[in-house]
Amino acid sequence: MSSRLSAFFDRTSPYLLWFVLSLPALGMINTLINAESDRVLHFLLHPTGETSARLLIVSMMATPLMLLFKGRYGSRWLVRNRRYLGVAAFAYAALHTMFYLMSEPFSRVLAEATDLEIWTGWVAFAIFIPLAATSFDYAVRRMGTAWKSLQRWVYAAAVLTLIHWASLHDWRSPEAAIVHFAPLAALTLYRLWWVYLRRRPSALA
Repeated sequence: MSSRLSAFFDRTSPYLLWFVLSLPALGMINTLINAESDRVLHFLLHPTGETSARLLIVSMMATPLMLLFKGRYGSRWLVRNRRYLGVAAFAYAALHTMFYLMSEPFSRVLAEATDLEIWTGWVAFAIFIPLAATSFDYAVRRMGTAWKSLQRWVYAAAVLTLIHWASLHDWRSPEAAIVHFAPLAALTLYRLWWVYLRRRPSALA
């Protein structure tokens, strides 16, 4: 079963993946075009932000899932395509930011900039920019080992995204953010164990 599943993923074209990743955006654009309410931009803030966060989470889960499943059940395919997922996460974050700027007066944007739920989003987005800008083969070859060092900033972006999401509306409903990020936190701990402690049982003594 696992070999058939792996073969299916291996045959999946990246163009098909990009099409699937674009489907939420197409639905949002359709909503934007056909909406009669002038609050449509505000309404689209949540789906764009949540889609970005979900894609970020899946892209970051790729490596620990491959370690956990030993490359089976599509986990190797996920590792090969995680850069696509990361770039898509940035694209939805850019839409999220654009809709926020378009839906609020500039004076309010400035006034809210120091609020925890806002500045964490801005800093996370600022981190996403160089990560997305270097997510292509030429940048990987050109930067060498510095590329991996830069990409590790994604962990800071993930923490900021979690705080940004959970602290919305004065922490009234952080459950959704916690539920989304909990699997990533668990898998990240597993990855740390696998890398640093799995082959060093004496470290646990």
